[in-house]
Amino acid sequence: MNQPRRFALVAGETSGDLLAGLLLKGTRQRWPDLQAAGIGGPRMIEQGFDAWWPSEKLAVRGYVEVLRHYREIVGIREQAKQRLLGADRPDVFIGVDAPDFNLDLEAALKVSGIRTVHFVCPSIWAWRPERIEKIRRSADHVLCIFPFEPELLARHGIASTYVGHPLADMIPLVPDRASARTSLGLADGDAVIAILPGSRASEVQYLAHVFFAAAAEMLRQRPALRLVVPAVPALREKIEVAARGAGLGAQLTVVPGQSHTVLAACDVTLIASGTATLEAALFKRPMVIAYNMNWLSWQIMRRKQLQPWVGLPNILCNDFVVPEYLQDAATPQALAQAVLDWLDAPEKIGDLQQRFTALHHSLRQNTSQRATDAIEKILAA
Repeated sequence: MNQPRRFALVAGETSGDLLAGLLLKGTRQRWPDLQAAGIGGPRMIEQGFDAWWPSEKLAVRGYVEVLRHYREIVGIREQAKQRLLGADRPDVFIGVDAPDFNLDLEAALKVSGIRTVHFVCPSIWAWRPERIEKIRRSADHVLCIFPFEPELLARHGIASTYVGHPLADMIPLVPDRASARTSLGLADGDAVIAILPGSRASEVQYLAHVFFAAAAEMLRQRPALRLVVPAVPALREKIEVAARGAGLGAQLTVVPGQSHTVLAACDVTLIASGTATLEAALFKRPMVIAYNMNWLSWQIMRRKQLQPWVGLPNILCNDFVVPEYLQDAATPQALAQAVLDWLDAPEKIGDLQQRFTALHHSLRQNTSQRATDAIEKILAA
């Protein structure tokens, strides 16, 4: 009798949990008795994943922020490595994003003969190109979510497969705005602004007060606006405290999760740079991207930046199709005006939606099947 397949996965933070959950759904259709364990979140657990640690443990961004949690993170990685090299040895290890954590772990597992896959090519095209050597040492195969990445990796002798982005399969080409508004108690004629200050505690710390000050300024200029914030449940209290601190009342609604419903319902979103900006693009929504972090982390990161863009929609469109406000430029006044400018530019929004629709088609590749096919070939090699 054949033994069930054993996969190990490590996904950091909310976006990695989402990607890994979609991947597990596809692999479980191929291997119904699949056993999967490691580090993950609720989306993965829904697919029968055994989470040894929650993905939130790895949800840290920025050099200084990582240093504060360094000992705990390294300890988790060492414990995970010992389990995977011992009684919990998998057929394949799949590191989902979180390259600072996963690439070192993959390297140790690869040396021991465990096949290693990295899902989501690290953004060596945007910053830290020196990572390419670490990828080559660590990953037997890379599953790429953007179409230009396999050619870049091939130049360095790294095997990869373009699988598209699973969010492009998950999000409809034409979102149901009316249904989303009904579920959130919003009227069809409301002018709705979605506010997404991030899914990490550090992002909420640096961005929430700025975003809500911008929201207060928007309401001062246009009192009829409706504001909706989809909050990661673990961060909801912090977000509500920040909203109250900005004097926001009944016109702002905080909902647990439901970011896709909120993006489908809104007219414009004020949003933290990250995977959520791609989700907003796939919902064909105009946006204003902002980011703020520890000053020292920012100075280090900006010196390594290879492109003029930070937001994924701009990177993928190779143009500033939506505005970005970073660090000191992300003032409440600038953010408020940039959001309101979208409300007054219907022709510009129409052009943007056409570009985002073309982007959606390019990323929609039935990711779970393509990724599962690639993993099956790796297992057969």
